[in-house]
Amino acid sequence: MANSLQTSSSTTTARLSLRSPSSDSVLDSGLRSVSFPLKSLKFLSRQVVIKQQNKSRRRTELVVKAMEVDISLSPRVNSVKPSKTVAITDQATALVQAGVPVIRLAAGEPDFDTPAPIAEAGKNAIREGYTRYTPNAGTVEIRQAICNKLKEENGISYTPDQILVSNGAKQSIVQAVMAVCSPGDEVIIPAPFWVSYPEMARLADAKPVILPTHISENFLLDPKVLESKLTEKSRLLILCSPSNPTGSVYPKRLLEEIAQVVAKHPRLLVLSDEIYEHIIYAPATHTSFASLSGMWERTLTVNGFSKAFAMTGWRLGYLAGPKHFVSACGKIQSQFTSGASSIAQKAGVAALGLGYAGGEAVSIMVKAFRERRDFLVKSFGELEGVKISEPKGAFYLFIDFSSYYGTEAEGFGKIENSESLCRYLLDEGQVALVPGDAFGDDSCIRISYAASLTTLQAAVERIKKALILLRRAVPV
Repeated sequence: MANSLQTSSSTTTARLSLRSPSSDSVLDSGLRSVSFPLKSLKFLSRQVVIKQQNKSRRRTELVVKAMEVDISLSPRVNSVKPSKTVAITDQATALVQAGVPVIRLAAGEPDFDTPAPIAEAGKNAIREGYTRYTPNAGTVEIRQAICNKLKEENGISYTPDQILVSNGAKQSIVQAVMAVCSPGDEVIIPAPFWVSYPEMARLADAKPVILPTHISENFLLDPKVLESKLTEKSRLLILCSPSNPTGSVYPKRLLEEIAQVVAKHPRLLVLSDEIYEHIIYAPATHTSFASLSGMWERTLTVNGFSKAFAMTGWRLGYLAGPKHFVSACGKIQSQFTSGASSIAQKAGVAALGLGYAGGEAVSIMVKAFRERRDFLVKSFGELEGVKISEPKGAFYLFIDFSSYYGTEAEGFGKIENSESLCRYLLDEGQVALVPGDAFGDDSCIRISYAASLTTLQAAVERIKKALILLRRAVPV
């Protein structure tokens, strides 16, 4: 029976003393231990003989100690880096919510509302009770609509069983990487790259192989460089056109040269990320890699609704490709998330019904993006030492600010790289941007112009004022 309990906050232990009954023989001597994992506690009991004058008595002491929980993580997870774009966007949002007037130009999210016909289709789906599970691969209605779109706009033919609709293009990409890559395979990624590509390769236990490109060549992959880096382990080449983060668009001629290199390697597949295809500025035009001679059989085309249709929150994307590969991706999805939202799929059908390349609703947004691009290119082009490759698509400007590295600001310290420059511009200018090292090119910074022209004008003014304060460090 307990007669005392002692605890210590510093040692996280508790000592419970039990007085034995008169029949001491029922108590075992020595140390006894039992674990309680739900409480993460460990109980230790032992017999203590206490002598007092001419008699002795036996007492049981129970010591309660907190056990350490094994908090180790999977090596696969430990190999993955967190997304800097998400981290900076969250930080900027927190500052705004705290009352700091930060201009947020970090996220790749259109500032437009979803076009009214699309939103109305979503509302109607709810009103009409279209709120249940759909087939894992997506409804036949939306898969057929995607097939029609790809045939009419991209010149590539598919059947509904060669389409997999997912919860955003990001899911489509990661499932494709996991479906075709084995441990040790190489995923070829031109840099600058979207931040998630290398981490997706690591999640699949594959090795990302980064091929640098140069601003002087509009950040386009040189086919000769590609050919020199391919090995028997090369499994997947990821191309993104128009590009995040550079806005570069691959001309058809260059894609054909890349296709010739790919054709020499039977094991090499191509994942063509075409999420920005409709946000493109004439005279640039979009070419789907699968439409090139001999490339349909080895190309996994990914697209979605987030960017062109301003549907980021609807979470809807898709994969098109040979049935063998698409079915494998569907197997992963069936054990992962199952099908995409039934409501979003109805909205997606409406989006594809707006007309060629999204119709007037998308063309209005593209016109605004182009005006913003032109303003930023002109404004930053006035800065000495800054290098710019004019974007041909998407809504990003990837600017080389490396001429400011080595400078310093009073109260902040030295600007050493893209990350420290972005921190300085957030602290001093209250503008949130993404450092280029997140995209594989530390000389640059990504600016998203998915914001109003008025907002961009204010951001440019703040950035220029902050840059003026930077001075070259004086050697000691």
